[in-house]
Amino acid sequence: MTFCKRLSKNKGSHAFFASSHCHPQTLDVLRTRAEPLGIDVVVGDERELTDVSAFFGALLQYPASNGDLFDYRELTERFHAANALVAVAADLLALTVLTPPGEFGADVAIGSAQRFGVPLGFGGPHAAYFSTRDAFKRDMPGRLVGVSVDRHGKPALRLAMQTREQHIRREKATSNICTAQVLLANIASMYAVYHGPKGLKQIANRIHHLTAILAKGLSDLGLNVEQDHFFHPDPEHRQPDRRPARQGPRPAHQPACGRWRACGRVPGRNHQPGRHRNPVERAG
Repeated sequence: MTFCKRLSKNKGSHAFFASSHCHPQTLDVLRTRAEPLGIDVVVGDERELTDVSAFFGALLQYPASNGDLFDYRELTERFHAANALVAVAADLLALTVLTPPGEFGADVAIGSAQRFGVPLGFGGPHAAYFSTRDAFKRDMPGRLVGVSVDRHGKPALRLAMQTREQHIRREKATSNICTAQVLLANIASMYAVYHGPKGLKQIANRIHHLTAILAKGLSDLGLNVEQDHFFHPDPEHRQPDRRPARQGPRPAHQPACGRWRACGRVPGRNHQPGRHRNPVERAG
């Protein structure tokens, strides 16, 4: 929010739009931060938003807190036309299979890195991620590490940029971060390095596949699944089997075999084939 306030060209505005589909705790933090700064946080449904000229920025949730997915391209263009910036709070693991915020015009993408191998820990601590356009890098909070070369000509990491903090010019500070989450950041980054792009995408598809099984089971029990368009029975919406020996897609409602994909076990964790039954049968 404050990042958008500094960079927005709509200087006369003191209102920040936050989607009602954001997580409740996110909205609470926004309100707390905005009050001493004199910023008016307007919470509403972005699908019903007609006039965006009053805002210097906006925060959208992707996917929404209730699991919905919205196409934000047209809305982002409208905010940009009003000289406002758009920040998107996005789920890292979901982004392995969804359109990245940068591709639909978002100026900032933020969120938690907990999904990358960090235990829930009753709510924390978890590292966060922050990304923005290259043109805005000098206004990013914290420090930027870049790739350089050492005296032997080998690639090396170095502190490339340090933005304004309290010890430089307090009134111009762009960061007031006083605690380090480097351990959690290292866990999340090494999780991504270990699995790689293909592995992360397989994990995301597996989660979706198991969720589709759950959705089908709940529907069969007579319960209403609100996000039923994620589990559409058409072939183009089915999740393909990741094993090369199988030809053709598996319907989203069909239970997987009794191996690690179905029983929730992860490869490499002392898996014993045939030991665990299908979760749908086990739950019954």
